[in-house]
Amino acid sequence: MTRLAAAWPPAPISTERLVLREPEARDRAAVIELLASPGVNAYLGGPRPLDELERTTPGTPARRPGLFVVELDGAMIGQVMLTVDSGHLPQAAGAAELGYLFLPQAWGGGYAAEACAAALGWFDAAHPGEPVVLATQTANVRSTRLAAKLGFTETERFEAHGAEQSFAVRPPVTPSG
Repeated sequence: MTRLAAAWPPAPISTERLVLREPEARDRAAVIELLASPGVNAYLGGPRPLDELERTTPGTPARRPGLFVVELDGAMIGQVMLTVDSGHLPQAAGAAELGYLFLPQAWGGGYAAEACAAALGWFDAAHPGEPVVLATQTANVRSTRLAAKLGFTETERFEAHGAEQSFAVRPPVTPSG
């Protein structure tokens, strides 16, 4: 986390259609919807109960280095996360790990690819020469396709949380010059 914190927060990142920025109070309802969605959480252990989320989600969703809200036309449609040493995945030790969650209404429009590419571009500029990893259930076909599109290559499969997982690495991007 410290490495990400050194370059955090960046100015909002604009793409052709999206803005990546830090969470704000206006994102609370979308964060709750994201975490309570059965579709979004189908490969992440299941949705959290809505009443629990209403009770426990702060007025301004948590801000932390590497957490981008993805905004389309002024509304949050998802999140992209870059974390270092979260501890949940031994294979990722010391590397930045990419994660993403998008509301079902944003699926299929290429928003996840656009947002992840922008976040990875920021990471490459802030941390040149560092690899990025990700893990996803092999059953999550959309996620494995997105990983490949972003340049990740599967290096191993393993069992965790009662399902087969894919671990993939995106080679470090070295600065040109």
